[in-house]
Amino acid sequence: MRGRPDGGGRLADRTEYDQFVVDRSPRLLRVAYLLTCDWAAAEDLLQTALVKAWFAWPRVHGDAEAYIRRTIVNTYISWRRRRWTGEIPQALPERTEAADRVTEYVERDALWRMLAELPRRQRAVLVLRYFEDLTEAQIAETLGISVGTVKSQASKGLAKLRTHPALVDSPDQKELIH
Repeated sequence: MRGRPDGGGRLADRTEYDQFVVDRSPRLLRVAYLLTCDWAAAEDLLQTALVKAWFAWPRVHGDAEAYIRRTIVNTYISWRRRRWTGEIPQALPERTEAADRVTEYVERDALWRMLAELPRRQRAVLVLRYFEDLTEAQIAETLGISVGTVKSQASKGLAKLRTHPALVDSPDQKELIH
């Protein structure tokens, strides 16, 4: 990045931002992937969020990672409202460093497909809670909803996963979401 198109900004802003991107991109890419279930879409989503963050960087105070995570979720929800591709992943992608950490929690392709079938808000709540280990209050702040809504969306999402036909007949898969 050379700087802002308007010529504004300081070198310190650029250096700080560049270091943030280097340090945090793998974790943020994981969030984007868990929302999209598609590496290409996840990379596009992260790139869009990082561009938005670059222009807002002087105004980003406090936890920059939380700011960009919220931007990722908001952009994802906005994209889902505008277009639906109709694609559901059939298998996990090749393992990468970020994916290795994810596979610790997600052991079967069926769970990915089930997660992809959830409504976007339930999916976002479950991803932020169980894959990003955010508290209910942090999720509420990230999504701009109440803590009660976070609890109800998590409960509904988990209930849908527990009653999914792929899990009903497979006791060993049930323990993945309990």
